[in-house]
Amino acid sequence: MKQYVFTILLTAAVTFVLSWAVWRLSLKYKLYPGIRERDVHKTPTPRLGGIAMFLGVVAAFAVSSQHPFFAIVWSQPHEIYALLGATGLIVLVGVFDDLWDLDWTIKLGAQFLAAGVIAWFGKLQIYTLPLGGMTIFSSWASFALTVFSIVVVMNAVNFIDGLDGLVAGVCLIANAVFFAYSYMVFRDTGASSYFNLASFIAAVLIGACIGFLPLNWSPARLFMGDAGALMLGLLMACSAISITGNFDPAMMGDNDEFGRSQLLGAFIPILLPVVVVLLPLIDFGLAVVRRMSRGKSPFSPDRKHLHHRMLDMGHSDRDAVLIFYAWTALVSLSVLLMYIGTTLEWPGDYLIGVAYGVVGVAACLVVTFLPSRRPAQPPAVTAPPSPETSTENAR
Repeated sequence: MKQYVFTILLTAAVTFVLSWAVWRLSLKYKLYPGIRERDVHKTPTPRLGGIAMFLGVVAAFAVSSQHPFFAIVWSQPHEIYALLGATGLIVLVGVFDDLWDLDWTIKLGAQFLAAGVIAWFGKLQIYTLPLGGMTIFSSWASFALTVFSIVVVMNAVNFIDGLDGLVAGVCLIANAVFFAYSYMVFRDTGASSYFNLASFIAAVLIGACIGFLPLNWSPARLFMGDAGALMLGLLMACSAISITGNFDPAMMGDNDEFGRSQLLGAFIPILLPVVVVLLPLIDFGLAVVRRMSRGKSPFSPDRKHLHHRMLDMGHSDRDAVLIFYAWTALVSLSVLLMYIGTTLEWPGDYLIGVAYGVVGVAACLVVTFLPSRRPAQPPAVTAPPSPETSTENAR
């Protein structure tokens, strides 16, 4: 465990230092776009934080290559090189978009290319599903399902990037829960080493989010932009995909081998990776349906995302972000508690997780639909700040 803690701290430190450097350089050379109609923040703010997050991730992988504890993953270096190469590609395209607003078709094409690199060259694919020993019926089906899953998660995470600290905090919570799950599932299945690529990626992303949040918390001085949000989505998808190839799917549904509940033993390996990004997936799905029903591109921007609706209801930007955090923690921890309850034979098995979820849903519904103030008027656009002054945003 201490090696993972070291990875988190290292990634956080590198990301924080580089985020501060990127912020200063962006202000010095005026590397920030103007305010768009759909934006909520009132001050032009640099969007290049994704560069710092990416370099923090690269630093963590570089150090891990020299650490004996992580040698098992570097036994197949093509997987890591493909992962980092695809991540670098998507960050580069994201930076261009953050500076010059690329056409959505270019961005989508780059996303499919990056996902294809991971699936084809990295061989990181969904080969099996832990549902009664189900195996993907062909290599092309496995490739297509993997690429589609990565692209969907990338866009889902990117779509909720609209308030100070929202994506970084949601991904921090989601990856923390997923890290705990992936670590425990290797322990519970008797693996000789608790190290695995899924846990390592989750730990790296936890560190990147921790290091970035100080400059991204409201009032934010730096945004991660498409580069950072797409990177988080890509790596989170790869983390979830990588764990499906580490176990025999028949074992995952076996009461004796994997928990006492056949239902949970079969579905948790799929359910938990999905619920940790449930909020972004819901927002993404609603956006696609909403835009296509109006005859528009599913990637055409608008001001109807869940965080926009929260602001229109009367929540402050900070309150809205904290409510999103609460929902993310609620759904992910509920499923994690169900898993823990079945493996540790708690009374009622998964009922503690269900009870936590029911109480949590009631509490979250109350705070969601009872905002603390009336809807605010759209803020006026002001001049950009200097590095010595604080930046106020309600992105």
